[in-house]
Amino acid sequence: MSMVYDEYGRPFVILKEQQAKSRIKGIDATKSNILAARSISSLMRSSLGPKGMDKMLVSPDGDVTITNDGATIMARMEVTHPVAKLLVELSASQDDEIGDGTTSVVVLAGALLEQAEQLLNKGIHPVRIASGLEKATKVACDKLDEISENLSTDKDEEQEIWLQTAKTTLNSKILHAHRDVMAQIAVEAVLKVADLERKEVHLEQIRVEGKPGGSIEETKLVNGIVIDKDISHAQMPKVVKDAKICIL
Repeated sequence: MSMVYDEYGRPFVILKEQQAKSRIKGIDATKSNILAARSISSLMRSSLGPKGMDKMLVSPDGDVTITNDGATIMARMEVTHPVAKLLVELSASQDDEIGDGTTSVVVLAGALLEQAEQLLNKGIHPVRIASGLEKATKVACDKLDEISENLSTDKDEEQEIWLQTAKTTLNSKILHAHRDVMAQIAVEAVLKVADLERKEVHLEQIRVEGKPGGSIEETKLVNGIVIDKDISHAQMPKVVKDAKICIL
């Protein structure tokens, strides 16, 4: 141990034991990264599927959140390991691009890493393992293209399929008991902002506004703009029909 001083004369201590520590290299470093990723995956595995269990998350401020949504759980976890952060980013990108499957991608990644670790123990080089996974990805994508079906752009013909798809995604959510109502609202909202000819959906035009109190059955789809503004005086009218709005 030695004492040194900075340019302001403040002392600080250097421990020689820290200098003697060696970094993890080679196969040990790879296994350490796999272990960190698998720890996140095993944590999320119990929340997968319609029978998945909810997680109780407590923030540093004491706020309690109960959910089994993968994106919410991953976003609120305080992860420090670099590889574990990659899984958090993976879940976030899945949520941004698809909006579902946030838990599945993390569990799938953990399962693939578990199999990769077994190949490492057999002496196979990590580059060969990564190359094999890339080839397997191409085989899987080709199979998905083979079994996929193109839906018609006719809203009336395909609306029932869209409803069933929305209900399926809601089966694993906390509001699965109200999936019929929420699926109908979700499909109607998406079709309002969807350009089926160009296969584009302008999700930024959909806004979800939450209010405390009431029940989920009271959820409504408003075809217009909702401005969350309290009245300035008790004598102001609660309802104004055919009103004109001045935008400054």
